[in-house]
Amino acid sequence: MNCPLCQHPGNTFCGDAYFVCPGCSGIFKNERDYLSPEREADRYREHRNDVYDPRYRKFVSPVTDHILEHFSTEHRGLDFGSGTAPVISQVLREQDYFIRSYDPFFANNPECLRETYDYIACCEVMEHFHDPDKEFALLHRLLKPGGTLLCMTHLYDESIPFKNWYYRNDSTHVFIYTAKTIDYLANRFYFREVLIRDRLILFKK
Repeated sequence: MNCPLCQHPGNTFCGDAYFVCPGCSGIFKNERDYLSPEREADRYREHRNDVYDPRYRKFVSPVTDHILEHFSTEHRGLDFGSGTAPVISQVLREQDYFIRSYDPFFANNPECLRETYDYIACCEVMEHFHDPDKEFALLHRLLKPGGTLLCMTHLYDESIPFKNWYYRNDSTHVFIYTAKTIDYLANRFYFREVLIRDRLILFKK
């Protein structure tokens, strides 16, 4: 099976359920195990998230805190993959920020994809991309020059026991990134700077 990000043939990893890419070092699920769109949406609905839950707000705070510190209410933002409970949008709107919400299942507003933005939040979303090359090309196009794409995900490294790793065991996680994969994305899409701060990854255009 070829890597959906860089198209290199993958090597089997963790049996034949996953493959690891020798090109970009991404780890990707065998396509036979992908959920149907209906089952994938049902899985997301199982998440009992609440935009007013302080624990949920704290979880996304690396994203919202960075936006509040580095952008103003005059900037335009996009919450990409906002899910069933768009907490990032809610937190920022409470501070009078302009941010649109987009999600292919729960906020499928194609007009959002015809504009450009000063910042884009993509929190716990990139690991769900079936076609990460296409999705990152879209995110890069939606971002204004000088803008920032803020992603949150759990990067894999060899110290993690992959077979029992909670991130691997989520049935909707189809592409797992490593630090080398982030370097690949930076070069592939000509981001001028990329910073990794634990789970927060900042791509600056």
